[in-house]
Formats: sequence, structure tokens, C-alpha cells
Amino acid sequence: MPALLIEALRVAHTVAHGTHGRRRAGPGETFWQFRHYDQNDPASGIDWRRSASSDHLFVREREWEAAHTAWLWVDLSPSMHFRSPLAKTSKESRAVVLALAITELLARGGERIGVLGGQPFRGRNAARRVAEVLMRDTEEASLPEPAKLSRFSECLLFSDFLEPVPETADSLKRIAAQGVRGHLVQVLDPAEETLPYSGRTEFTASEGRDRMIAGRAETLRERYQERLKQHRRDLIEATRRLGWSFVVHHTDRPAEEVVLAIHNRLAGLERDYRYRPPRPVVSGERAGSQQP
Repeated sequence: MPALLIEALRVAHTVAHGTHGRRRAGPGETFWQFRHYDQNDPASGIDWRRSASSDHLFVREREWEAAHTAWLWVDLSPSMHFRSPLAKTSKESRAVVLALAITELLARGGERIGVLGGQPFRGRNAARRVAEVLMRDTEEASLPEPAKLSRFSECLLFSDFLEPVPETADSLKRIAAQGVRGHLVQVLDPAEETLPYSGRTEFTASEGRDRMIAGRAETLRERYQERLKQHRRDLIEATRRLGWSFVVHHTDRPAEEVVLAIHNRLAGLERDYRYRPPRPVVSGERAGSQQP
């Protein structure tokens, strides 16, 4: 965990570009934008200097800088321990780094951050305290347990989300019903995306005792990839209905990519985030050195 915390702080430092703003109108000191005066606005809100250069009246808006609460949940179940030769880190380690990096970024902006089911922290040591909670967490559930959350808070969930979609959707609905906005980060190993195996291959379940031996694993690739795509489409549709966001991160990609995407969503700066699949490994090329 200490090594993961150091890595998370490095990622947060790379992503950070100034203070964290909520990017919507409200009480604060940071200028956000000018907009046309509305009859419901008080006259004291008119910016006369900006209005003097136009035929319209303008109001100066500032960013909302009120403290916010973000709740984290990291899947620590056995399936997250998986790491193929195509990646240098396991899904679990990467999910923890992402959660701690987001914690550090939000804490720098004065936000409150907590692990689902616990208490929120704030201040300079928030990331360390969240790391301590994760170290003590022995829960191996593949989906978040029910927890009472404050209305208008946000919930960030880090998992491979390979459980049946109806079960996942029910879990998300319980959280959303409390007036909470959510963000799903699906963390997958690149081998889980591409199924790069060939020849006689034994597949063993990470949770349970199921196993399967494929005589020619390459013949499964097309059907497997289509099933995974359909699973993801169903997940995206479930989150869309709740007004939540969904991003995919693969452990052979830099952590900074998805941390920046999540941070922008939390700040109201929605940007497109598309996964660029790794190119096929050329014979003799080191798998860990793949580039998009």
C-alpha cells in the first residue's frame, strides 16, 4: 500500500493543473463567466464595466466553491488480482492507485472524501487515511454493499464490473435512489479485452472452482469479444438511465489518462474518453512495451 500511495501521489501531481473548481455558478471568489442579465437577477449582480461595452446588461458569475463529499468504493474481490503478461500491474493495484489519486486531487480542492460505508476525510492527509481504510478492508464483495449516503454527494466505483448486469444495475439503483451522482470506472486487463490466447488453454475462475479447457482458444475470441462488448453496452445503458458516467481503463495504459477524465467529469468539464486498444504483439516484441 505505501508504494501504491506514492504512485497515486505522483499521478495526482501530474494531472493537477491549478485548484479544483466545481464549474457551476454559486458563492465563491473565482471568476467563471459573464452571462446576460435576467429579470430575476438582483441589480447588485450587474457588472457595469462589462455592460458598458455592449447594448446588453451582463452579470458576473463565480464558481461554486462549497465543499463537496465524494464516496469511493474499490473492488477488492479475487477477480481483481488478475494480471496478464500484457500489463505490469494487477487490476486491484491500479484501481487503488486511481482511487487514491482522485482522493488527493479532491482533497487539494477542499473536498471531503470517504470510503463507502465509512466517514469522510479532508485535508492534506486524506489520501493516506483512505489508504489506511482500504488496507483494513477485508470485504471481498464484487459489488458495493448498501450504505447511507448524503444527498447531492458523488460516488466513484472502481471495479472490473464483470458481474451480471442486472445485479450491478440493482446495486447502482440503491445508491442513485439517495440522490447521489455516480461514476463507474471499469478496470480491465488488456488480455480480458482481446483474449490473446491460442492453442490448448485452461481457463480457471478466480472466484469459485469452475474451469474450462479449450482445445483451440483462438476459436473463442470472436464470440468472447462480442459478448464482452454487449456486456459493456448494457452497463453503459444502465448508467445512462441513472444519469451516471462510465469510463473504461485498461491496465496497460497510463493511470493519468483516466484520472484526468474522472477529474474533468467531477469538475463539470465533460470530455470524451475512448479506449485505444493495444496493437497486436509482434513476434519478438516485449508485451509490456506495447504502444497504441
